Amino acid sequence: MTPIDLDAFDSGGGGQAVVLAHAIGCDARMWQALVPVLRDRFRVLALDARGHGASALTPRPYSLAGLADDFARALDTRGIERAHWVGLSMGGMIGQAFALRHPDRLLRLVLANTTSSYGHEGRTIWEARARAVTEGGMAAIKDMVMARYFSEGFRAAHPEVVEKTARHFLAVPAQGYAACCDAIGELDFTGSLRRIRARTLVIAGEEDTGAPVAMSQVIADHIPDARLAVIAGAAHLSAVEKPDEFNALVRQFLAAA
Repeated sequence: MTPIDLDAFDSGGGGQAVVLAHAIGCDARMWQALVPVLRDRFRVLALDARGHGASALTPRPYSLAGLADDFARALDTRGIERAHWVGLSMGGMIGQAFALRHPDRLLRLVLANTTSSYGHEGRTIWEARARAVTEGGMAAIKDMVMARYFSEGFRAAHPEVVEKTARHFLAVPAQGYAACCDAIGELDFTGSLRRIRARTLVIAGEEDTGAPVAMSQVIADHIPDARLAVIAGAAHLSAVEKPDEFNALVRQFLAAA
């Protein structure tokens, strides 16, 4: 993967750095509720992954290792030696890759609504997803993705949030999304998780069908001393659907002695 500079919101400040890594099909705006909760104590870096938001779109395929190195490069350009990591969905997958490739640069690790493996069917699932957006554009999977992102009750009660998220989703380049599907299709970190030594919080959504609680339990079971928290009523984008609960878990975990 050709080196690029990721677009980022950087709060500045002198506290420890916290990297925020978003879900596939989103961008750094996904974290708009968390940033103000953290920025009084931490230097917050909310980055657009390659092929998403304002970051460059480069040719397929992408890899999780390459995406993790993008984030390491973003720290390098800002002179940041070590950082906490908060990643949701794809952001949690990249976070696992970062923890394994750059362990000396990681402080604490939050892995939300994510998995360490999709099993034998993973490659087939994500190849189909990539093919769908390549042939039909992002609109081809929008309704399916929104139904995974948010619980049925939330979609009914907060259509404006769903519409805004869908608008951002449709703005993602189809080739950038497909390239990240390539990376996710190769996901297979379960056997390596015991190498992660960073203090780790795993967050799951009770109603998450994209990354069910059982997947989060596997991660928590394999990373030494990791803790699992389940947010009641939340689907895949728990940070958006249940921001108060999500933000409290993250801040308490990062700020604890």
